[in-house]
Amino acid sequence: MVSGGGNRSVAVAVALVCCLWAVAPPAAAQSSGAQSDGVESPCVGTMEQPANGTTVVAVQGYNTSGKQPAMLVGVGPRGAVRWVHHSAEKHDAVWQYDVDPMANGNVFVTAAVRGKDTLVYEFDPETQETVWSERFDARDTHDADLIDDGSAVVVANMRNADPANGTNDDRVFVYNRTQEEVTWEWRFADHYPKDVGGNFSNDWTHVNDVDPMGNGTFLLSPRNFDQVIAVDRATGEITMQLGADGDHDTLHEQHNPSYLESENGTATLLVADSDNHRIVEYARRNGSWERTWTLGSRQSLHWPRDADRLQNGNTLVADTKNQRVVEVTPTGEVVWEVYAPWLVYDAARLPQVDESSGPTVADQNATGRYDLTGSANLHANESRLAACHARLMDVEGLTAAGRAAYGEGEKREGDANERQDG
Repeated sequence: MVSGGGNRSVAVAVALVCCLWAVAPPAAAQSSGAQSDGVESPCVGTMEQPANGTTVVAVQGYNTSGKQPAMLVGVGPRGAVRWVHHSAEKHDAVWQYDVDPMANGNVFVTAAVRGKDTLVYEFDPETQETVWSERFDARDTHDADLIDDGSAVVVANMRNADPANGTNDDRVFVYNRTQEEVTWEWRFADHYPKDVGGNFSNDWTHVNDVDPMGNGTFLLSPRNFDQVIAVDRATGEITMQLGADGDHDTLHEQHNPSYLESENGTATLLVADSDNHRIVEYARRNGSWERTWTLGSRQSLHWPRDADRLQNGNTLVADTKNQRVVEVTPTGEVVWEVYAPWLVYDAARLPQVDESSGPTVADQNATGRYDLTGSANLHANESRLAACHARLMDVEGLTAAGRAAYGEGEKREGDANERQDG
């Protein structure tokens, strides 16, 4: 049983942005997912091993029928829906983007809201309450991160052009929450000519990610430049670059890179190489980048936009246009799979605070190229996805499994309550 209200229909009129699903996934035969009293759960695929924690999925909200409600979904170790946060309803969120685990068990959320503003907020899954929020005059921001022990927010500010004046101020900036002001910014126009990337007067950089790397360095993902860069906060210098504008063999409109280091200190980047329909890992060896791992292909992934290296060595992948999140071994075996229509953007595994804190593939002796195997439903058909969406829309806040998991302060993963809830 679920708590709260019934099915809801939320209509949001917006101008379509770049991240829209233009092609419906092909149909495939269904196979059994999780069972609850003999009834198949439409949101669960392969479940070879339970997850070590709760997985939070950011659902952007779009399919071929048009705009759908944005939401956050929390699922348990065996795929049971534990909670649904309807951010479209609660915060007027038009697009749901990045979600980051916090040390206190909460999540830090980035969303684009009605009126072309960016909303960031801390959300408590246990109480289903927003702890605090900030709103910025920044259009369609995909990512913001807490930094400086939570006293500041670093924001990837895209779509910041002024066509009338022929200028573009796409930037990354730091907002100090105590001082209530911007204390640092880095503008792409100070470092790149305007003839690279996208349309200088509209969507030039499409910088979709910013992550602190330590030592005052930020990892940035200007998607339309087909590259990942590191920027020194103190000097403003670009200290590392993977890829180049138009070098689609290396990266093609990537999302959400993560910085890792091997046991011997080798710099490594794990990237969702979206338009190449794969996940890639590059190691910096002898002064150049070497691709050490390739996961997936157009036949098994469809525009993935997030990849996190879990502490067990597996990789959590947001397979955007296949409407699912999968946990995959280093050799490509799907061991955990859930669906979350429509248009998955990001996924995070709680309580792992550093989303990519697991070992590199080199340290696991698993370098090479692998396609995905073992999916219960590689391309779930429309009826199954519609049934999963209907289930998510019918959940208001915590389910029975969610209440049990958070009850009395005990984080009970994969217990009988979850299995009953399906």
